[in-house]
Amino acid sequence: VRGNAQKTKMAAPTIETCYVSCCANRTPNALSWGRGGLVAFGTCNSVALYHPQKRTVIATLNGHTGRVNSVQWVHRHDCAPETELVSGGSDNQVLVWEVQDGKFVKSGQCCGHTGAVSALDAIYLGTADAPQLLIASTASDSTVKIWMKQGSHTQCLQTLCFGNGFMMDVSLTLLPHSNVPVLACGGDDCRVHLFIRQNGQFEKVFSLLGHEDWIRGVEWAVKDGEMLLASCSQDCLIRMWKVFAKSDNIMADHDVETIKMKEDVIVVKLEDSFTSYAVTLETVLAGHENWVYGVHWQPPFLKDGIVQQPMRLLSASMDKTVILWGPDEESGVWLEQVRVGEVGGNTLGFYGCQMSPDGSMFMASAFHGALHLWYQDSNKEGEWRPGVVVSGHFNSVQDLSWDPNGEFVVSVGSDQTTRLYTPWRRKNHTEVTWHEISRPQIHGYDMQCLAMVGRFQFVSGADEKVLRVFRAPRNFVENFSNISGVSLEKMLSSSDNIDLPEGASTPALGLSNKAVFQGDLTPQSPDETGQFSSLSDQYTESYFHPLVLTEPPPEDHLLQNTLWPEVQKLYGHGYEMFCLASNNARTVIASACKASKPEHATILLWSTSSWKLLLRLPLHSLTVTQMAFSPDDRFLLAVSRDRTWSLWQQQETAGTDSEPCFTLCGNTDKRNSVHTRIIWSCDWSPDSKYFVTASRDKKVIIWGDCSSAENLEENKPMVIRPCSSVLDVGDAATAVTFSPVKCPNQCYILAVGLECGRIVLYKWRPETDPSAGTDWVKSVEMDDFQCHTLSVKRLRWRPRAGRTGHAEDSGWIQLASAGADHFVKIFNINRLAL
Repeated sequence: VRGNAQKTKMAAPTIETCYVSCCANRTPNALSWGRGGLVAFGTCNSVALYHPQKRTVIATLNGHTGRVNSVQWVHRHDCAPETELVSGGSDNQVLVWEVQDGKFVKSGQCCGHTGAVSALDAIYLGTADAPQLLIASTASDSTVKIWMKQGSHTQCLQTLCFGNGFMMDVSLTLLPHSNVPVLACGGDDCRVHLFIRQNGQFEKVFSLLGHEDWIRGVEWAVKDGEMLLASCSQDCLIRMWKVFAKSDNIMADHDVETIKMKEDVIVVKLEDSFTSYAVTLETVLAGHENWVYGVHWQPPFLKDGIVQQPMRLLSASMDKTVILWGPDEESGVWLEQVRVGEVGGNTLGFYGCQMSPDGSMFMASAFHGALHLWYQDSNKEGEWRPGVVVSGHFNSVQDLSWDPNGEFVVSVGSDQTTRLYTPWRRKNHTEVTWHEISRPQIHGYDMQCLAMVGRFQFVSGADEKVLRVFRAPRNFVENFSNISGVSLEKMLSSSDNIDLPEGASTPALGLSNKAVFQGDLTPQSPDETGQFSSLSDQYTESYFHPLVLTEPPPEDHLLQNTLWPEVQKLYGHGYEMFCLASNNARTVIASACKASKPEHATILLWSTSSWKLLLRLPLHSLTVTQMAFSPDDRFLLAVSRDRTWSLWQQQETAGTDSEPCFTLCGNTDKRNSVHTRIIWSCDWSPDSKYFVTASRDKKVIIWGDCSSAENLEENKPMVIRPCSSVLDVGDAATAVTFSPVKCPNQCYILAVGLECGRIVLYKWRPETDPSAGTDWVKSVEMDDFQCHTLSVKRLRWRPRAGRTGHAEDSGWIQLASAGADHFVKIFNINRLAL
């Protein structure tokens, strides 16, 4: 394996990231829109760079070891696209990222905070030849730290202590016509504190009073030599303050009788002279009905060589609305110009918001991390419409599966949702982008496992004792056809889709998605609406509205109009569900639950036609962690927390209608088990000859040969031994999978996922004497920005060669991965280059 290190470096381009699904962290400062058109946002321990026009995540920056709470592009004074980005996380550090050779790399690290960094800002000082980066960061250790980065050297210049109070947000700017930095901090003392840098140190010059609750956001803007500071608070109000240079003869300009706002004067030493600045309250914006978490100015732009600051302000609130404010053309009074938001669903409002550099789009992150994008309608002036944007789980992704045809991926996560992704094929577009197009299940328990049963049906298990079966409604099949370009006639005729319901909705106090049929959607006649035959008739059960989608739906629709009806519940387990598997004929489902005693570690087999319990397979003493049916359906393999595996063989039964029967044909015990820790994962080779096990003890082992089972005598156990040398992968192996197609040189391809988040591809060739250790070849390891940052939960190859949404090309194979870092990723792998 060592000898292939050089090969690995050259072969790295054989893997390209096809799709990244993620959502923003649930913090007010996790979002920043750069002038280069990229939106940077914190997602778990990474920073994702999203391109709203291309509608794809183009890079993920992995460097933090805790949640990323704050991300900020470092804006340049000439309004050119940014080349640097700063991020702060719950790992108490601030990282600086810089573009080098077209890629972002970590160029600086600020360590010193003793609590999670919650907000930061950065500006450039110095000259163009020797730029200095000034960074202000606030953390839960009740301090604001000032950092300076010059070249590759980073140091802490100053620490501002706030006793036992917290600063929620910071904003930096330069005094107009000077190089003197000004810092604004807003926090839980309901005041905005202003600091100005004098003699190399920030000194507090003033505190702005007025807010009556915690201040959540502050941001500076500079226009015509005057500085405007917007602050938002949990008192539901936004205050705008003006700071401007005070001329000496100001009293002469004004009549004594005029009523004007109270001014506070601060004196600043600029070089050798003293300058007076007046601070006054410009306006108070009242329009939100709940805590205001985010406030942002439209970014300035360059016009005829002069920087112009548009007078438009965006605010996001927990009242589920985002408002765009601007001054009235005639009176100059600040008014609400646009109000958008989310409707329905189990949501709580917005955290942060950002505006595109040209002001034609804005984005907000909701309480559950979902991103919302609105764009200005070019045909109708003043109309804003929801746009297509990236989406994903906001907690660990526990399991995923491809549909049998390899046309979409379904994933389940600890955020209590099941999500479905497919490529969007647009007319007149050659590029195919993946998107979430349905959320079949929104549950009340954390989801744990899933198995596809046929093309449009799946079984899922959560932290409950019940298994639930879901089937696609007609509305989904029609929209799937529109978005993915797959023929609708072909799909409706291929399976028993004649009696499909239109959609599904969840009752107000229920967990089960109820089917909604065509008759349920007809509105009541005017005569009937007056009389209610029962109390329940006053409250409509159906929140479902059929959609005709030609593009992926926004979050509002995903929350309530893309559910799948639940068609069956399966009872039989004594504890929470842990893993599921279905055979390739889609006739049998195997399920297992969490277990600390042998009686609960039993595997249950279910019929998918009658949904009856077929068999109980007792053997293991602790939780069965994963199961897999062999591609020819003759075997069922199970691996367990008790460090052993078991192999069950399907018995030949007379007649086609008889129910399948499985008997134990091989297993390991404490004496002959090679693994010394929990076995996390297992899979079968595509020819059903070998199977692989991966364990926390860092070992990956291939066992077999199972093709000899046909020649066995009755009641004689199979002898299955390791067929490979023991592969040490260097970290706990949490996921493993065999590719459905081999290399051109007939080697098997395996993907191994590790607890640290890395994914490594190996080639394995069966040898007569595996003890030499030459049977394994490490073909490629994904780079730091492709892999996950936390444990890989599941790896699944597309069932057939080629790339979904593209013309058939057997040279490519696709691998889907689910991680504890909230990511679902799909990789294109060129098997001819492996």
